[in-house]
Amino acid sequence: MERFSQFGKYCVVGIIGVFVNMGIYTLLVGAAHLYYLGGATISFAVAVTNNFLLNKYWTFGNPEGSSIAQARRFLIVSLLSLLLNLLVLRLLVEEVHLESVAAQMIAISVVTVLNYLGNKKWSFRQTAA
Repeated sequence: MERFSQFGKYCVVGIIGVFVNMGIYTLLVGAAHLYYLGGATISFAVAVTNNFLLNKYWTFGNPEGSSIAQARRFLIVSLLSLLLNLLVLRLLVEEVHLESVAAQMIAISVVTVLNYLGNKKWSFRQTAA
């Protein structure tokens, strides 16, 4: 019996991804003084690569099919989520006047369900043998 359900594994990967994303984001925005939207984009790129590998091999058990096609679909889902993330982030920073790190944490939380469903149903879908 598996220790974690598939969604549980996805959430663990997501938490790891949040730490990767927020660690890089905080360094870029706080220490390097990069503009917050640029920092969010770069930290996204690193985190999405990490998340693809963990999700492919651990969460979804290395489903059959082309890894390149899976990576392409995963990236599309992730880019759609990034767009939503940036919209929410901008709204929270510019309109609500939240601090950018707190706003980024909220924005990441908003897109989690979209990411899971897109990846489960499309990126790593099981194909008939």
